[in-house]
Amino acid sequence: MAAWSCLVTGAGGFLGQKIVHLLAEEMELQEIRVMDIAFKPELLEEFSKLQSKVKVTVLEGNILDIQCVRQACQGTSAVIHTASIVDFNEKREDVIMNVNVKGTQHLLEACVQSNVPIFIYTSSLEVAGPNSYKEVVQNGHEEERRETIWTDPYPSSKKIAEKVVLAASGWTLKNGGTLYTCALRPMYIYGERSQYLLSDIKRALNNNGILDSFRQFSIVNPVYVGNVAWAHILALRALRDPKKAPNIQGQFYYISDDTPYQSYSDLNYNLSKEFGFSISAGISCPLFLLYWLAFLLEMASFLLSPIYRFHPPFTRHIVTLTNSVFTFSYEKASRDLGYKPLFSWEESRQKTMEWIGSLIKEHKTLKRKMH
Repeated sequence: MAAWSCLVTGAGGFLGQKIVHLLAEEMELQEIRVMDIAFKPELLEEFSKLQSKVKVTVLEGNILDIQCVRQACQGTSAVIHTASIVDFNEKREDVIMNVNVKGTQHLLEACVQSNVPIFIYTSSLEVAGPNSYKEVVQNGHEEERRETIWTDPYPSSKKIAEKVVLAASGWTLKNGGTLYTCALRPMYIYGERSQYLLSDIKRALNNNGILDSFRQFSIVNPVYVGNVAWAHILALRALRDPKKAPNIQGQFYYISDDTPYQSYSDLNYNLSKEFGFSISAGISCPLFLLYWLAFLLEMASFLLSPIYRFHPPFTRHIVTLTNSVFTFSYEKASRDLGYKPLFSWEESRQKTMEWIGSLIKEHKTLKRKMH
């Protein structure tokens, strides 16, 4: 097999970092180009340690900069596109749409111009929903063709971008070759360095170790970050295989693992109970009331918009997302990509707990210094 190279966008992110580390183990890989708007010094140090295995080229740049994107793609064999803006407070609607949709289009066009034949897109479960907290979806699958109804910037931008990516499969490259694309839709991703988990734990640390119970009505199948990264590696291998690629191009895959089905609140509790954390025992508001309160807050935001920008603390989309029964099978990924979770639930839990332990230690040290 000839030497090859891969560009990873969003390489400074929670998932991107894991993908880069797993990529470094791939056969005949000559170069990994890591691209992000900025990298933390400690991450650059981590990446420099990989130089003994593979050449790591750091590219700081914006995917909205066409010139920068073209240079990043030049002479590359594949693109793994994880870069996107996730903002559930929807404070930057135009930025979210631009980065998530236009940025993806820029990358696809650059692949055509630079003859990059493989494009793997990190999509989102939110492309599929949930659309109603009353609807129960258990072990959903790709053939159901579910689609979000929400017009909030994040789910709608991911839905549009995924469609663009899948429609680009089969495009003719400048040199006459063919572009092969596919998309992966991970469940809610947890693991060390998760920004959501970080904010949940920090809130609990400032509240005597009591975790929020806002999301207790959900039943989901969260997925460990290492397993999502592994699915990207397997998709890359499959698209590089001339026999497998035709069956995979233009397809999307749900990515879950063997983490037990549970609510978001229970996941946080199961990852932190050994440190003495507990779930808030407060009286929970009935879901229908929460939903209509969100509606009223959205109406207030709309009516005030000509004179004042009011961002509701939560929306109907957030209430639905965090309180639905919404689980999916990884059977298709297993069949087509040969995907099997690389990390068991026990390993995933252990790795995440060790990280939570380090956060608690940091918090205690900071408290001591303040006193």
